Parts: sequence; C-alpha cells; structure tokens
Amino acid sequence: MRRALLLIIMVAGVALVAWSGRQNWLARRSILQTQKEQQVELIPNTQNATSDDSATGESPLKGKSAPAFTLADLDGKKVSLSDFKGHPLLINYWGTYCAPCKIEMPWLQEFSKKYAGDGFQIVGITYDSEVGRDTIAKDTKQLGVTYPILLSDPKVEDAYLHGTEVLPMSFYVDKAGKVIDVSAGLGSKDELESMVKKIIAAGGQ
Repeated sequence: MRRALLLIIMVAGVALVAWSGRQNWLARRSILQTQKEQQVELIPNTQNATSDDSATGESPLKGKSAPAFTLADLDGKKVSLSDFKGHPLLINYWGTYCAPCKIEMPWLQEFSKKYAGDGFQIVGITYDSEVGRDTIAKDTKQLGVTYPILLSDPKVEDAYLHGTEVLPMSFYVDKAGKVIDVSAGLGSKDELESMVKKIIAAGGQ
C-alpha cells in the first residue's frame, strides 16, 4: 500500500513538472511572438506617411544638396550621384526584408518609364547589402525593377538616413541636386506620383 502511494506521488510530481515546463514554454513563446509583432510595426509599415508626418519627422536634408555618393551596382559597376546631374531624381532606400518596399517598387518602376521623357530617373539603394547580390538581384527581378540598384555602405546610410531605420525612404532631388522633399514609410501611389511631378516641375539646371 505504501509503495503504491509513493508511486502515485512520484507520478504526480513528474506530471506537475512536465505541466509547469509546458506552461513556461507557452509563456515564452507568447512573449517572443509579441516582441516580433512589435518589431514588424517598428520597421516600415507606416501607411500614408509623408515628409511632414512620417515616423522620422522632418529630414535634415530637405532643402539642402543631396549628399554625394559613389556605390557599386549589382554588376559591380560604380555609380555616382553626379551621373544623374541635370535630371530630376528619386533616391529610394529599401530592403529585401521590407514588405512595404516591395509594394512601392513596382510603382516606381512604372514612373521611371512614364516620366522618362521628362528626364526623370530613379536609383534604388538597398539597406541590407549583407544578404548578397544574388538575393537582391532575384528580388528586383521578381519585382520587374530595371532602374539601377546600388549596394549601400555605412557612410552613405549615415548621410541620408541619420540613424533612421524606417523603410522605404525616398529622397526627391531636383535637377540642381537639391532635396525637395523626403518621404518615409509606405504612402499611396498617387502621393508618390505627385512628388515625382513636383521634382520634374522644379527649377534648376
């Protein structure tokens, strides 16, 4: 009788430990899931963001000359900001992990064709160069993007993003090389096209 009682107590103890372990595991999983969801919200899913009410606020580059850069494209060719001199230019920071970026990029591709006759050009700068050129090239091909895609570096990121990690982020540069406006997060297609028209219409040589 005593052995049976001891056996029951041991089985109950093991069951209790197992139950407690599972509850702890479920709690940890819930916390990790919550953290993951919060992280996704912090990265660039800002709807209808503009330069005036974006998550990053007013960019210090607005109204100033776009910082010079020379970066490699996906074929290893060096591309500089000066190559676009005299053209209205949209500089678009994006990442392969950024879902809103992949919504926006086909719109940008459409604008690059639609306004090519106005001299309008786009250059994409990828924020996550460490994933490798093959992955970046695969993503851009799937998106139908043909405008230049450049591999960023920390110096250029600091000059443009100033520590901000909100993506996509676009810099609208007029023919004279001045940053007319900046948008952060995913806006609407109409808002993007309006900004493209704005830099095309802006003065400067």
